[in-house]
Amino acid sequence: MADPKVCVSLDGTTVDEMIEEAARANLAGADMVEVRFDRLFLKKPDVTISDEEEGEVVATPPENQWETMDFSEVNIEDSISSLKEGVPLPVIFTVRPVSEGGFFPGVDSERLEVLNKAIDSGVSWIDLELSIEEKTRKDLMEKASSNGCKIIASKHDINGIPNASEIVAMVKDNQESGDIVKFCGNARNHADALQIVEAATELKGNGLSHSLMALNSGGDWARIHAPVLDQSLVYATLQNDFQLSERGLVNVRDLRDAWTLLEY
Repeated sequence: MADPKVCVSLDGTTVDEMIEEAARANLAGADMVEVRFDRLFLKKPDVTISDEEEGEVVATPPENQWETMDFSEVNIEDSISSLKEGVPLPVIFTVRPVSEGGFFPGVDSERLEVLNKAIDSGVSWIDLELSIEEKTRKDLMEKASSNGCKIIASKHDINGIPNASEIVAMVKDNQESGDIVKFCGNARNHADALQIVEAATELKGNGLSHSLMALNSGGDWARIHAPVLDQSLVYATLQNDFQLSERGLVNVRDLRDAWTLLEY
């Protein structure tokens, strides 16, 4: 049975928030954290308060409706330096583009600039999407290797989930593209979510490093059963609301407790 590492993806939109969350993730049993650097460009809106029949309702617009800052409004070097100094765990550094469900507002050359600076800073892991242009990606991989930085080779499908055989082929075809191959897609139904489980089951015993998951209902199945599915890495959250499972997420403490109860 596999012993997957647990990574908590940080939800903060400021460096201070991310550092505080990383400290809590450390206490909660995370092995590493994901710094979603693209989230630093989000402008968190004010909450709205309305009086409903059931009482006062506090609401925040969904994140995909939040405004973003210009690229020039975030000090890249200072932010990376502060995160490196303040985060107590190994970091997966991610700058997710809008096309793969992220929030980075700049052009691709600016995003690549951030990735290069992160590698130069000595981060433990860097997330490099498979969609990055081949030569550019090769250059980033070489730089990461020379800096002792491991690579997550990632693909995120915001429109759905392909069938299990396509996911398996993607993992097998990209073993040389990173230390761990990651796939995450938006499950439209439970049949979609089952494709992740089926793909992971088919990959069992092949010695291939992968992290497969889905968002939305059923997306937490592959996370909870990651040890028996031979997953290398599981992404968890510090969030702890009653609708977490419907979004395909799992709290890091709940994940550890589930593995204990299931004798994983």
